[in-house]
Amino acid sequence: MVASLRLPSLTSLLFPATTRYPATLRRAVCLRNRPLTGFATAPSGTASPETKSTEVDRLRSDRAVTPRSQDFNAWYLDVIASAELADYGPVRGTMVIRPYGYAIWEAIQEYLNVKFKETGHSNMYFPQFIPYSFIEKEASHVEGFSPELALVTVGGGKELEEKLVVRPTSETIVNHMFTQWIHSYRDLPLMINQWANVTRWEMRTKPFIRTLEFLWQEGHTAHATPEEAEKEAKQMIEIYTRFAFEQTAIPVIPGRKSKLETFAGADITYTIEAMMGDRKALQAGTSHNLGQNFSRAFGTQFADENGERQHVWQTSWAVSTRFVGGIIMTHGDDTGLMLPPKIAPIQVVIVPIWKKDTEKTGVLSAASSVKEALQTAGVRVKLDDTDQRTPGWKFNFWEMKGIPLRIEIGPRDVSSNSVVVSRRDIPGKAGKVFGISMEPSTLVAYVKEKLDEIQSSLLEKALSFRDSNIVDVNSYDELKDAISSGKWARGPWSASDADEQRVKEETGATIRCFPFEQTQGTKTCLMTGNPAEEVAIFAKSY
Repeated sequence: MVASLRLPSLTSLLFPATTRYPATLRRAVCLRNRPLTGFATAPSGTASPETKSTEVDRLRSDRAVTPRSQDFNAWYLDVIASAELADYGPVRGTMVIRPYGYAIWEAIQEYLNVKFKETGHSNMYFPQFIPYSFIEKEASHVEGFSPELALVTVGGGKELEEKLVVRPTSETIVNHMFTQWIHSYRDLPLMINQWANVTRWEMRTKPFIRTLEFLWQEGHTAHATPEEAEKEAKQMIEIYTRFAFEQTAIPVIPGRKSKLETFAGADITYTIEAMMGDRKALQAGTSHNLGQNFSRAFGTQFADENGERQHVWQTSWAVSTRFVGGIIMTHGDDTGLMLPPKIAPIQVVIVPIWKKDTEKTGVLSAASSVKEALQTAGVRVKLDDTDQRTPGWKFNFWEMKGIPLRIEIGPRDVSSNSVVVSRRDIPGKAGKVFGISMEPSTLVAYVKEKLDEIQSSLLEKALSFRDSNIVDVNSYDELKDAISSGKWARGPWSASDADEQRVKEETGATIRCFPFEQTQGTKTCLMTGNPAEEVAIFAKSY
């Protein structure tokens, strides 16, 4: 459906008052905060009074983070609330990204910004209001996005002559501007990126994964030849793949989307697919070869070297704050969040320990020296020197927030000029090492080595989990068995769109991608028995 926004009474017109909760329910606690029900995993308005009552009771309860194995969705929401990553906006399906959650997004931005600029792209910004007529120009685009559009029909107290779309994506407005900027082959390639917010009227929402409004980057390029556009689209999915593996320790599978799953308005969509802790698939990033679909719709042309007018060939590509949700669901455990060191806002937390006031000064002095040494070496470090909480409380709190390493310093450690180091990825005594020298060069080298080990360990664990949950299948019955057991199915596919739709309707799974890495040899389609050139991966997804 298309939602028509008649400002300023958006909330009162579109959402019932029951979706808002008193501020007293938003208590700021570490391990015992339950999320509000502003994010529903079912369509708005379908929750029964009994369900709502249960949710509020759970919110008010004093239980710790729900175990992952017990209820993955409840665990996910608990972690977001307890780790102070996000809270709920006043409009159902929106979220407020809190500083800690935003710091993870900033780390994503910092890495990708460098890569974009290294590959010749420049950052800029386009308006978030788009004339509705722009959306209508590309037929498949408007058909694909109509159910998700939010429209503004009133501005300044008056009916607008033309309704405006609140940006769901920017291909249309980008082409409008490209048409004014591109005249000759000398103006190509034109390669830009913007960091922006977008609005898509989702009916089933989940924080970070699927919200009415989210943050992303969207790249847009124009080229003189189809070969250049294809090279660009593949280059960007490679950058996303490398980012996922190297920075977030998420072993994504890069590949090509099926025709049914291709972006509305694109010729080809490339994707990176990630397996979450509940074995559902997450589309973590996409890169689209748009061909000439938008340039023909908007008349985006250039004069080639022979003076002939040609339509440009285009790409668009994006990752969003959805990646934050992917990090949570890939690495988190029953204790809470677990962050890969390269993406963690805080890599090391220092917890000083003392019982007597006479011990406090020496312990804090040593802790400050350790912090300074690590900070000087480029380690992102925090000293938790508050005396309102016990050391045990701090241990639990920072473990829940996913800090990769914890350094403990007590009076005995000061005397021996050493520290205790605990790894977040190895629980309990097994992950704790005593007697690490406080001497700066020794400690810095040890900490950096352990951070690298944690980064590698998280990737290896996620990779092992992913591979152990992908089943090779050769028939439709085998595919259905794999999906019903919660796994991904990988098998030869050359069947029709109708057959693909049948799989979706009967199993709930979709073709996530045709992986770039394909097995060699003769293949037979699992559905039709006809020859197949490729294997596809099927899975249920977010």
